[in-house]
Amino acid sequence: MNALWVILSASLVLLLSIASIPLLNNNGNYLTYLLNWRSSSIISEVADLLVTNGTIYTSDEALPFADSMAIRNGRILRVGNYSSIKELAGTWTKELNLDGKIVVPGFIDSHVHFIPGGLLMALVELRGVNTKDLFVDKIRKAVANVKQGSWLLGGGWNNDIWGGDLPMASWIDSITPHNPVFLTRMDGHMGLANTFALTLGGISRNNENPNGGAIVRNNDGEPTGLLIDSAMKLVLSHIPEASVDERREALLRASNHALKRGVTTVVDFGRYFPGSSPEYPWEDFSDVYKWGDLSGNMMTRVCLFFPMETWSRLVDLISKSGRVLSQWIYLGGVKAFADGSLGSNSALFHEPYADDQNNYGLHVVDLDGLYNMTLSSDKYGLQVSIHAIGDRANDLILDMYASLVSEKQIRDRRYRIEHAQHLAPGTVARFGEQSVIASVQPDHLLDDADSATKKLGSERAERGSYLFKSLLTNNAQLAFGSDWPVADINPLKSIKTSMKRIPPGWEKAWIPSECLCLENALEAYTISAAHACFLEKYVGSLSPGKYADFVVLSTNSWEDFATEVSADVEATYVGGSKAYSIRPEDKSE
Repeated sequence: MNALWVILSASLVLLLSIASIPLLNNNGNYLTYLLNWRSSSIISEVADLLVTNGTIYTSDEALPFADSMAIRNGRILRVGNYSSIKELAGTWTKELNLDGKIVVPGFIDSHVHFIPGGLLMALVELRGVNTKDLFVDKIRKAVANVKQGSWLLGGGWNNDIWGGDLPMASWIDSITPHNPVFLTRMDGHMGLANTFALTLGGISRNNENPNGGAIVRNNDGEPTGLLIDSAMKLVLSHIPEASVDERREALLRASNHALKRGVTTVVDFGRYFPGSSPEYPWEDFSDVYKWGDLSGNMMTRVCLFFPMETWSRLVDLISKSGRVLSQWIYLGGVKAFADGSLGSNSALFHEPYADDQNNYGLHVVDLDGLYNMTLSSDKYGLQVSIHAIGDRANDLILDMYASLVSEKQIRDRRYRIEHAQHLAPGTVARFGEQSVIASVQPDHLLDDADSATKKLGSERAERGSYLFKSLLTNNAQLAFGSDWPVADINPLKSIKTSMKRIPPGWEKAWIPSECLCLENALEAYTISAAHACFLEKYVGSLSPGKYADFVVLSTNSWEDFATEVSADVEATYVGGSKAYSIRPEDKSE
């Protein structure tokens, strides 16, 4: 039996040897054939782009740092050291040599109003105006370029930086007699109308304050031109809506602006403020975002939140299309307001304002109605996000969230509170205990440090304002954003603010115990921000399988970066393709 097996084996070897002769003599050899076969079998692992020779901060706790990564079809194939990455190179693979530069994941801005920001870029820009004379001069120059009868619109003014005096219609009436004017404060919760616009809105001394808003009056009871929160709708309803083309252009402007700052994903709360129409975000979804997706004009990824009163429409949309509409558009959830803003004295507090003893702030919505809408939204699985700035507003929303959760309804809700700026003693711990996400905007503290001291008193302000470190220590999750156009989109500046907390004109930090380290701040702009809107499977860290969204910074020293945060954005990549470069002559890889 053994002898027979040996004879059969020998015969098989002979036959294989004869059959292989054509392969050995046909322009190559058998070894080449085998290698080519193996190569074709693993071609799916060949990278389009290798990113090498850098310090790559991944925001992935499994591998926080690497020096190289491989990208294919817009997604990350592998992250690690060069020796493990180079084997994924093929004939057409390109290489981006970082020359030691730092790379971070694409920043996620957790709170923007994207289309309004883009629109405002084409209007009167009043951010940084620090005197009454400059304010008036800006309006004088702008109205000279507007046809008679047309609206003059703009915003970004902050009365705190010119001494605190609130602007009045009388400041600009003499230079705008033929044009209605409306100029929003930087926080979006107060606007200045000239007399022409007040007349169009039917606003006089005889008007009562609308629910959730206020018409500011002088000592004689006459309107000054300032409208707070829902009172703004008296004028806003007369302003012609921006055209579809104007809003599409605004998307392109906003996207380019975001990419210059390293932002590759935004959480967009839309053209929705107290007093505005809840239809606006839906119109932008249909007219602008879907157009951008179908036409190939999307440059940044967007996670969209819609007004809570339209929750049923969002439920219907998600049931038909799912939550992920494309690689560019995600359906986030619903948003509502609990109060106004500190700068407009409409944030809701337990104690009165120090500079206005009869004022505790505003409920900008009916609490019973808010509860019922939140209950319905939650029941159908929508993520809920509510604006709350004052300490009482935050407590009310935390109470409401707690009442909605029962043991029979345990699921991953990820309730959000937008801003969470001022918290009462004991409230910080509730964020961690209830797993409520604090969606906060560090750069707001630069504007609020002086005004909070004035409006709340120094002890009260320092006890409960912008408690980033305390929130993290109490196991809360932070998601950083800008609230653009209230503050500019600028994650690197915002990260530095959260680490240094030094307002303009100050020499020391405001509440230094609340300063963060670099890693905490980066996480709040990357992986924690992604988790805060259910996008951690797609973005937020440089991990295999996720979109290759990353930012190349101008520094090659992690130590300097961690100490001074003095870097700039040199290039922004979305899906492995260069979307922005500080050098205009650079072409996309």
